[in-house]
Amino acid sequence: MTHPTNLIGKTALVQGGSRGIGAAIVKRLVEQGAAVAFTFVSSEAKAQELQDSITAAGGKALAIKADSANAEDIRDAVAQTVETFGGLDILVNNAGVLAIAPLDEFTLEDFDRTLAINVRSVFIASQEAARHMKEGGRIINIGSTNADRMPFAGGGVYAMSKSALVGLTKGLARDLGPRGITINNVQPGPVDTDMNPADSDFAETLMGLMAIPRYGKSEEIAAMVAYLAGPEAGYVTGASLTIDGGFGA
Repeated sequence: MTHPTNLIGKTALVQGGSRGIGAAIVKRLVEQGAAVAFTFVSSEAKAQELQDSITAAGGKALAIKADSANAEDIRDAVAQTVETFGGLDILVNNAGVLAIAPLDEFTLEDFDRTLAINVRSVFIASQEAARHMKEGGRIINIGSTNADRMPFAGGGVYAMSKSALVGLTKGLARDLGPRGITINNVQPGPVDTDMNPADSDFAETLMGLMAIPRYGKSEEIAAMVAYLAGPEAGYVTGASLTIDGGFGA
C-alpha cells in the first residue's frame, strides 16, 4: 500500500518507538516523509535494527536511549531530535507500562512508576516539545480504551493513568490552540504485540468483549496517528479517538 507523502520536511519524536505500536508509528511517519527520532529504554537491539532498516532504505531515523520515567532523559531526547534534524513538528507520546494486581497486593512502587511513565512523561515531553513547535505542530498521546472501560479486576491504576490523559489532552488543547498546535489522544483497544499477543488465553477473554472479534494491528493504530500528524487534521484538537474493535461499545 502506498501512503501519502504529506509529512515531507517534518520532524517527529516518538516516545517508546522501538517495538510494537511505537515501531509501527515510526515506520508509518517515515513512509509519509518525516524524519523520525524515537526513544527506547531496554530494547537496544530492536531500536538499532529499526534505525538501520530505515536509513538503509533512504529514510531518516534516530534511536535515542531515554527512560521515560526520567525528566532529564525526556528533555535530552527532545534536544537531540532538534539538534539532529533541525526542529520538531510532531510528538507522539507512546511510552507506557501496564501493572495489574489486586488492590491489596498493588505496590506503591508500581503505582508511582505507572504515573511517572503513563502521565508525567507525557506532560514533560509535551511541555518541552512545545517550546520548539511552530504553527502546525502536532502532539499525539497514546492512551487506552481502558480509560472508558475496565472490565476486569486489578487494572484500576492503569485505567486511572489513561483516564488522566483525557483531561490533560483537553486542557493542553486550550494552551496550544492559539499557537496553531493540536494535541489529541488515541485510545487503542487490544492490539497484537509482544506484550499482549493475540494468541494468548487472555486474548480469548478480551475478544469475547469486542464487537469485532479480533485483535487490532499496530499498523491500524499507526494509521490513525499519521492522520492526526498530517495537515488534514488541523481542526482536530482536544479529542480522544477510540480504535478498539468495539471493546467499549
